[in-house]
Amino acid sequence: MRTVSKFLFLLVLLVFVSNCARTGTPEGGPKDEEAPLFVTANPPYESIKFDKKEIKIDFNEYIVLKELNKQLVVSPPMKNPPLISPQGSASKFIKIEILDTLKLNTTYIFNFGNSIQDNNEANKLENFKYVFSTGDYIDSLTTIGSVRDAKLLKKPKEVSVLLYRIDSAFNDSIIYKEKPSYITNNIDSIGFKFTNLRKGKYLMLALKESVSDYIFNPKTDKIGFATDTIQLPKDSIINKPIILFKEEQPYQFKRGKEITKGKIEFGFEGDAKNMQIKMLSNVPKDFKSVSKFEIEKDTLNFWFTPFEADSLNFIVTNNDFLDTVTVKLRKKKLDSLIMSSSIKRTLHFRDTFFLTSNNPIIKIDTSKVSLFDKDTLAVNYKTFRSKKENKIGFIFDKKPKDKYRFKALPEAFNDIYGIPNDTLKYYFATKEIEDYGRITLKVNNVNSKNLIIELLSGKDQSEIITRKFIATSSTIVFDLLEPKNYTIRVIIDENKNNKWDTGSFLNKQLAEKIIYHDGIKDAELRANYFLEEIFTID
Repeated sequence: MRTVSKFLFLLVLLVFVSNCARTGTPEGGPKDEEAPLFVTANPPYESIKFDKKEIKIDFNEYIVLKELNKQLVVSPPMKNPPLISPQGSASKFIKIEILDTLKLNTTYIFNFGNSIQDNNEANKLENFKYVFSTGDYIDSLTTIGSVRDAKLLKKPKEVSVLLYRIDSAFNDSIIYKEKPSYITNNIDSIGFKFTNLRKGKYLMLALKESVSDYIFNPKTDKIGFATDTIQLPKDSIINKPIILFKEEQPYQFKRGKEITKGKIEFGFEGDAKNMQIKMLSNVPKDFKSVSKFEIEKDTLNFWFTPFEADSLNFIVTNNDFLDTVTVKLRKKKLDSLIMSSSIKRTLHFRDTFFLTSNNPIIKIDTSKVSLFDKDTLAVNYKTFRSKKENKIGFIFDKKPKDKYRFKALPEAFNDIYGIPNDTLKYYFATKEIEDYGRITLKVNNVNSKNLIIELLSGKDQSEIITRKFIATSSTIVFDLLEPKNYTIRVIIDENKNNKWDTGSFLNKQLAEKIIYHDGIKDAELRANYFLEEIFTID
């Protein structure tokens, strides 16, 4: 009996200890939906004449800190970031250790964003702030506004909004070397709010940074700025959104580097539209070369027929830039020719059948290329070579609900190295006309501006399906569109160069305005559906 009693005692004790160790909601109880509550702080919230090195903030329940590095904003910024603890474990308090020397007569804001959550259900304590002043009073002015991206439809996230006090020491170069007077961010919405500001004049700008140091790096960061000086307390609401853009960098040549035998990459930064490569070295009579810019990469690829040489000399020019470059040749192996189709199973009526290749194709033997329809009848086609990419297009009269068989025998294509293709076979089909939709857009161009009309789709509505250029009121028809989501935007082409131009902070120039059509903004187009919309631009 004594053994049984001892066993039951140990079992009850084990259950009791196990229940005491649980910090979650008891089984069957109501789910905790309340955010943690701030209880007290030492020194107290909104203390004045602050001179402490440590702050302790207490809450009514156990909390954890999530994504503190992204969420916490200290304004004005400190040279040496404070130490926040504990991190990685639950606690009923937060301790802040200040490592910096605080400025005199300054109101400091520790904005924790949404990083403070309860330990059980992850309920967020939204926009929690701890405020104190090293002076005799707490600054109390506020201003609110919003941020948008110049080109992208999606909301810009994790954008820092900065205020620089305009005084006798202020100049425009301050944003490249000094941290601002005040900082806030938009966290996960387009809106932002500054609190506890001091009366005065300010420069306001927004940064989408690769490194959160609050210093503008034109090579990596997006920037936006308010064109007018912010005057507080007058400008408590910023009516115009701050528009983010990536500045065009000045052209800078990097280097030439041999990638494989017969291929050199010339790297650069900035605008290279007039960049040219000219060979200085003596070459054989049968020498051939092809140069093309790589899409979405700051690289000019240069392919050439190899010959015996230790190095090649070039002149690189771009507008006023001129330099000589020597590239050493050490690679022993050519790139094998790889060719593939631009489509898989379906050839849509707006699309062209392309063959893409890693090396430039310089010879096509159409006698070794055949295209047949579902009735095994030969289909007439024409070929063309893309000037921008290593692509060969095949143009033919596509018929609805038809099937096609494409075949290219060996040596139908030869690249710049004389390497022929292997046998290529592709099978694809077209759909019925009724499987597509149409968008008709009536553009009321009130002031006869130069407009670039773009139809977008794809991920984040960033893929350009087609574009049109108009300078008067016009009706535009986008026909034979696949059933999916589309967006229409208009670029106000102020300088009439038929492309979107970005802005410049130092020149106080904003990016060219882009307007998205509210009626067709990520709108679904169904098969055999005709959508008619009006877009007024004034």
